[in-house]
Amino acid sequence: MTKQTKTDRPFFDTNVLIYAFVEDDQRSERARQLLILGGGISVQALNEFVRVFRYKLGKPWDEVKRALGYLGEFCPSPVPLTMETHERAVELGETYRYGIYDALVLAAALEYSADTLYSEDLQDGQRIEGLVIRDPFRVRKSSRRSSR
Repeated sequence: MTKQTKTDRPFFDTNVLIYAFVEDDQRSERARQLLILGGGISVQALNEFVRVFRYKLGKPWDEVKRALGYLGEFCPSPVPLTMETHERAVELGETYRYGIYDALVLAAALEYSADTLYSEDLQDGQRIEGLVIRDPFRVRKSSRRSSR
């Protein structure tokens, strides 16, 4: 598979990262398909990934580090968590009524100049400052009508 084109700037929330590395979940294949194409992530998402992977899923540290290495290959330049990112997140949270952690993901995606944010936790289809939120695991009905 090839990486996204320059006009495609996807950004991934933590849940997509987690699903890409778990087995026996119907969302895993879709998460892997997206992640292998490359895109943006935030340092916050990496921290959340470690917390979930290590402590909720009980993975050993060597497996956590190996997974982080793979993430670094497909998403090589994570957006850092800075005061500017935090301040923008506070504004986004207030404006769009998101909690701070979701707003931090939005702020990082906007800082990355993403056109699509893949997350199952935010409002699918919502547009924020040119960014479209997509739930990659939501089944969408086809707009084509069947001919009978």
